[in-house]
Amino acid sequence: MGKSTGFLDYERETAQVEPPLERIRHFREFRTPLSLEVQRKQGARCMECGVPFCQNGELLAGMASGCPLHNLIPETNDLVYTGNWKQAYERLTKTHCFPEFTCRVCPALCEAACTCNVNGDPVSVKENERAIIEHAYESGWVAPRPPKVRTGKRVAVIGSGPSGLAAAQQLNRRGHLVTVYERRDRIGGLLRYGIPNMKLDKGVLDRRIALMKEEGVIFETNVDVGKDLSPEELKKSFDRILLACGAANPRDIQVPGRDSKHIYFAVDFLTSVTKSLLDSDFADKAYIPAEGKHVLVIGGGDTGNDCVGTAIRLRAKSVTQLEMMPKPGETRSASNPWPQWPRVLKTDYGQEEAIAVFGHDPRIYQTTVKEFVKDKNGNVKKAVIVKLEAKRDEASGRMMMVPVEGSEQTIPAELVLIAAGFLGSQSYVTDAFQVEVDQRTNVKTAAGAYETSVPGIFAAGDMHRGQSLVVWAIQEGRMAARAVDASLMDYTNL
Repeated sequence: MGKSTGFLDYERETAQVEPPLERIRHFREFRTPLSLEVQRKQGARCMECGVPFCQNGELLAGMASGCPLHNLIPETNDLVYTGNWKQAYERLTKTHCFPEFTCRVCPALCEAACTCNVNGDPVSVKENERAIIEHAYESGWVAPRPPKVRTGKRVAVIGSGPSGLAAAQQLNRRGHLVTVYERRDRIGGLLRYGIPNMKLDKGVLDRRIALMKEEGVIFETNVDVGKDLSPEELKKSFDRILLACGAANPRDIQVPGRDSKHIYFAVDFLTSVTKSLLDSDFADKAYIPAEGKHVLVIGGGDTGNDCVGTAIRLRAKSVTQLEMMPKPGETRSASNPWPQWPRVLKTDYGQEEAIAVFGHDPRIYQTTVKEFVKDKNGNVKKAVIVKLEAKRDEASGRMMMVPVEGSEQTIPAELVLIAAGFLGSQSYVTDAFQVEVDQRTNVKTAAGAYETSVPGIFAAGDMHRGQSLVVWAIQEGRMAARAVDASLMDYTNL
């Protein structure tokens, strides 16, 4: 390492963030990165710890610890420190297809596992990666890499989210002819419509897609495979098929009044807003409106937070967010030691904005909805919420969150957004391809494998492993590409 005492010499610094009351006026990204010179000092903080848990990517206590892509993080940090930006880019992209996506939306599993995090602040790995990839784009190093030789083999990738794009890039660079099918009007899947523009500007996505097109990847939009195009037709034209359709079944809330108007799944709300923004800068009014409404968000994860931030930008009258689980502590508990993922209180950008606008945290913990109340026109107007407590289920022995009798409370709710997660793949796709699914409706494969029960058909991403992070989807896409390539060529060099 170039600076063995860097973690002692330099404090952690991160990008400048636009104040909440200013950034809620627009849907643009609101972080201003550090200069390259200042970022170099952040690279110097990597401490040559001997065992780099940051790049481990293993499951500890059911949660990932370190980067699932196994990025060579100490090496790239050192190259940042020494100013060898092109080498840093080349090193980073040995293991990573799209660092420009994860440096914006990943929760930084690498930083949570950083050894500096034991007694201080972790190395700013995520922002080091952003500096590397953005400088590489500005310098012209991120250029199309079409294969010199084509194998003549054809692969269809169904779904253009992070796993589908990663697999398509890898298989195309191997020399196979790759066509990506997307059921929506634009390429990107979750990256396009599931993540708001202020977290991931869609110009960043378009920039990468343009490169992939130049490399020879063919993209077909507005094609819903399983409906518009049958598996039989695909099998006639392609040697292998990779299913990367995501975990697109949202978990519902089945309580009295669920049939009220203006209750939506979070993904539908976010999609409508982003599509209207991209189509017309909201001039078409073709999005689910929140202006002047009391908004209730059910779910406390990243998607719930995105709904909070989006509703505030749409001028909601109030925003309340329900979380079923207890409020986490400010610091790690003894049962949650490093390098496990820290189960501590996290206040994300949406909650920060709600605090700035409304004067309080929007989250209510250990609470769920018991009933929705309609007005005379069938519109939701109120929600009856109830506190929860943990009790052990006698039959299964598992701890369950159950309602506390007599704790009901009624709150205003004129727009309800259900962000309670996803349940697995959509049956019309898995039924059409006749692939086996597991109890969670994820596409079933052998452990560590990606070929389904139907020979020649593979699966990757959330459709394969269940709802997860963008970084896991990219890793799944890369590994599935290896499996597809080996199936076609009897070996793989991916």
